[in-house]
Amino acid sequence: MRARYAVPLSLTALGAAGVAYAAGFEARSFRLRRVTVPVLPAGMRPLRVLQVSDIHMVSGQRKKQRWLQALAGLRPDFVINTGDNLSDPEGVPEVMDALGPLMEYPGAYVFGSNDYYGPKLRNPARYLIEKMQGRHGLNGNPPAVGVVHNPWEDIKDGFDTAGWVDLNNARGRLKLDGFEIALTGLDDPHIRRDRYSEVTGGPEPDADLNLAVVHAPYLRTLDAFTADGYPLILAGHTHGGQLCLPFYGALVTNCDLDTDRVKGLSTHRAGGNRSYLHVSAGCGTNRYTPVRFACPPEATLLTLTSRT
Repeated sequence: MRARYAVPLSLTALGAAGVAYAAGFEARSFRLRRVTVPVLPAGMRPLRVLQVSDIHMVSGQRKKQRWLQALAGLRPDFVINTGDNLSDPEGVPEVMDALGPLMEYPGAYVFGSNDYYGPKLRNPARYLIEKMQGRHGLNGNPPAVGVVHNPWEDIKDGFDTAGWVDLNNARGRLKLDGFEIALTGLDDPHIRRDRYSEVTGGPEPDADLNLAVVHAPYLRTLDAFTADGYPLILAGHTHGGQLCLPFYGALVTNCDLDTDRVKGLSTHRAGGNRSYLHVSAGCGTNRYTPVRFACPPEATLLTLTSRT
């Protein structure tokens, strides 16, 4: 009888230990990724860009707040926030407090679906299987109905007051030590709020650098930015897969991007052009699935250097 139950009990204990590790340790094991991208014109000094994404703040997450505050010590040239700041309607004060020191620097932002709407409770196993089978989400989710409204307006007011540039289906500029950085952004493709027709026209030739910014890296947006000639695209949304297998990687990306590019620096080709793509694994999780495995939470410091 003992042998009969030994294997199931061992598997149960192993599974419980894995969940405890994923929720209790790794989801709070914040990291800084450093990446170098050669996209600047010759003779231009390197620029340090801090990308923060997918904070998914829930009221009471003090360690995450302190870690985000400490990132200001990196002294970036500017900050890009690629959305999904909230996972709790009550989390706005914590987001503003956590990002307060970073808002002393120039910055820009786009929103993600969780900035607009509160998350829904789902069966995580069923959700994962559906994503792996490609049964939904390849073109984004339909407009949300019957969901909790998140106070995104308060976040927008805070960012705008700090001077951060709103890039939701919009263009903007940052001026840094005599350099002009032109930015083009889209609202979240995951809930079909992206309107590329409103920002079409490609890079601005009088700028020293052009960057494209979007929350969810759906292929239609990457194709459009790349075909128009943007040298670098910054995105988030994927959580790096969130639940990954060691020596294998991510199982899903939560969009139609392939799992090989679920996080970090890669390239994208469209229309005869090539762009660098950086996808942040983000530093949070949906409040109903507060686990990460083989995919620590992160922010990224990108050092932009001259093209060779």
